[in-house]
Amino acid sequence: MAIFKLKSSFKPKGDQPKAISQLVEGIKKNYHYQTLLGVTGSGKTFTMANVISHFDLPILVIAPNKALAAQLYREYKNFFPENSVNYFVSYYDYYQPEAYLPIADTYIGKEALINEEIDRLRHQATSALMTRPDVIIVASVSCIYNLGVPLNYFGASLCLEIGKPITRGDLLRQLVKIQFLRDNLLSKRGTFRVRGEAFEILPASGASLYQVQIENQKIKSLKLLDPFSRKIIEELKELIIFPPKHFVSTEPQRETAIREIKKELEERLKYFKKKKLELEAERLKRRTLYDLKMLKTIGYCHGIENYSRHLSGKLAGEPPDTLLSYFPYKNNKPDFLTIIDESHISIPQLYGMYEGDRSRKETLVEYGWRLPSALDNRPLKFEEFEKRIGQTIFTSATPASWEIKRSAQVIEQIIRPTGLIDPEIEIRPVFDQKRNRNQIDDLIEEIKKIVANNERVIVNTLTKKMSEDLAEFLSKKGFKVNYMHSETKTLERAKILTDFRKGKFDVLVGVNLLREGLDLPEVSLVAILDADREGFLRSQTSLIQTMGRTARNVKGKVILYADELTKSMKKAIKETARRREIQLEYNRKYGIRPESIKKEIEEIFRN
Repeated sequence: MAIFKLKSSFKPKGDQPKAISQLVEGIKKNYHYQTLLGVTGSGKTFTMANVISHFDLPILVIAPNKALAAQLYREYKNFFPENSVNYFVSYYDYYQPEAYLPIADTYIGKEALINEEIDRLRHQATSALMTRPDVIIVASVSCIYNLGVPLNYFGASLCLEIGKPITRGDLLRQLVKIQFLRDNLLSKRGTFRVRGEAFEILPASGASLYQVQIENQKIKSLKLLDPFSRKIIEELKELIIFPPKHFVSTEPQRETAIREIKKELEERLKYFKKKKLELEAERLKRRTLYDLKMLKTIGYCHGIENYSRHLSGKLAGEPPDTLLSYFPYKNNKPDFLTIIDESHISIPQLYGMYEGDRSRKETLVEYGWRLPSALDNRPLKFEEFEKRIGQTIFTSATPASWEIKRSAQVIEQIIRPTGLIDPEIEIRPVFDQKRNRNQIDDLIEEIKKIVANNERVIVNTLTKKMSEDLAEFLSKKGFKVNYMHSETKTLERAKILTDFRKGKFDVLVGVNLLREGLDLPEVSLVAILDADREGFLRSQTSLIQTMGRTARNVKGKVILYADELTKSMKKAIKETARRREIQLEYNRKYGIRPESIKKEIEEIFRN
């Protein structure tokens, strides 16, 4: 019996049935890589949901950014309401990595603002992988960063069941041992309180509250409570409580790690003194000894992940444990399916993470801010990542040559179920000398028309500053407008997109985030400013992806503001024309009248 229960009022249409059949057959034939070339609005996620429903394996979906991951999370959660669909992205709202700038002799300490809700969702994801098979994790590319040893995480968990012998003192000590904090107010996740023989525990993985009642040194009851009303949600027979931190180590492991860190420190200090680098030696000695004192006293220290090699017992250079390590393996091979969404962006990001991280840390090590073992707190190298993902499907409207060359088959999904065709493209000058007006003047006139029809506009700029300035300018002109770019906080991005669809504002201005995957059926105009500025943001791929944001609306139109026709523009226009021809022929053949996509507006992170 299939473990994934797909719920949808739609049936596969257009190119979807063929794509589903071929992808399923490819997995059965053990193809390592396949590519789904699906145009924007063709229902790639629905196609993949149908593929998932054919197999009883956990699923990892990787997206290139948090905004797209959030949208995919909501879509898969709607398709599989009875299964465990989870969201796993970087939990930082703000992150300044530790760094040292030798040229200015400036040390920059790590600064981070952790989003508690995202941290909760991360723990929910890893807990699900440890306890059930029907799991879908939608992750950003940050999933290849060091996370902590899953065996330690699972080994430190508390397994409780009705009738199990345990004393009040034993349970109290075990909770403290795995880094739960006692807090009579239960003010945050990872805390517990005790009232007589009753324990109330607020886990890291959810918004629910555990109640454990002990009587005669045995567990009398296990209950799941609403944390606000204290009403019983469910009475349990057994319960697994996972640690509130992913970096978990036992006391013997910490003792061994402390000895190994001391040895490494001694060797490094000898090296610095031999090189007559007294300042670097003193700097490293002071910091490391302080961290060791914290580790010995409370079992934790700031930046503990930099000692992960010693705490996990790994060898120098050995790959770290990441989210991928929490997925099941059979005979040392991955026993799960991977979907890499918008692969033309995700793959280069995955490929470049290791080198960027390594360069920064090598400087810290060279100047005595960190031990060399800190280099092993890192993301996976790309070849390490490939070994850990097993069978993989790439999905993109514009797959790169890397995916295409490695795929056993490339399946095109050009026909949309709604009969929609790719949008018409107009090219207008950045500055119209005859009419003596620039691209912004022209854009304002177009926005007025769209707003009058209660539709939405996306404006794509070249820089974050330009997006902010343009949003402010349009606001002063009386338009309801907002902007979104990489500095917009994770959960705020989801709210902005929801508000945009609801019509709380009519114009959304942005840079890169307004390209891949965003499902906004209300958008009938995409305007790309300075489209002839050849480069990454105006490449063939970028142009096709950005133009695709209006492919879900029957009135969809694209305006490229450009004074010359670049190679990228020509290629993008040619490919769009090819797809339009295929779509129009299909509609003529089957008498299909295109319709705008209709999609319910909902909160992305509601339960």
